[in-house]
Amino acid sequence: MNSVKERLYNGIVKENPTFVLVLGMCPTLAVTTSAMNGLGMGLTTMVVLALSNMIISLMRNIIPDKVRIPAFIVIIASFVTIMQLLLQGFLPSLYDALGIYIPLIVVNCIILGRAESYASKNPVIPSLFDGIGMGLGFSFALTCIGAVREILGAGEIFGFHIMPESYVPISIFVMAPGAFFVLATLTAIQNKIKAAGEKKGKDMSKIQSGCSEDCLGCDGKGGCSHGFYDTKAGEKTEGEVK
Repeated sequence: MNSVKERLYNGIVKENPTFVLVLGMCPTLAVTTSAMNGLGMGLTTMVVLALSNMIISLMRNIIPDKVRIPAFIVIIASFVTIMQLLLQGFLPSLYDALGIYIPLIVVNCIILGRAESYASKNPVIPSLFDGIGMGLGFSFALTCIGAVREILGAGEIFGFHIMPESYVPISIFVMAPGAFFVLATLTAIQNKIKAAGEKKGKDMSKIQSGCSEDCLGCDGKGGCSHGFYDTKAGEKTEGEVK
């Protein structure tokens, strides 16, 4: 369950933060005006996610339960500050493009969610690769969305012009509504592939299978590592997060 391969596959495909768990929508919709911006934000988030997961896992037995969330935020904020200064010093153009969304990584629900649900309960190496897997999945999703928006909205990808000279860019795709259109379309394609496979009797459980239950009825076998409530009694179960 905690193998390196399983953690990477889980983050990239099975529980992809964007296409499956639908987390981190603020940077997903805001910065993906180009493939480069999406890749930059994704990789920055991945570094913060992996390092914060590792440190939180190392300190999981010494952080008091009552202050674990503030402690997690301090750790995450420290790595975000480091990344912000590195981008400002070595990649100023990317830093300017991402703007306020770099410090907002601190409150990205993907990072705090993995810290609470996985890193705080598991060993260091699985936690590190869980962060890398989730970060790669996030990077892949943002790059895909940014690439589609850039191709349709500017006729380019990673700054290289690929569309014919006669192509008229659809400028709405590099504007705010374009992010919603592209995200909805890519998610719909994923759902279509899964539905078509299921009709043919194929095992499509590897596509969009991060969590198949509602939170109240979670038995710990879905996307979260523990169940919180018993659906009949409405009381906390033995799998309660401590």
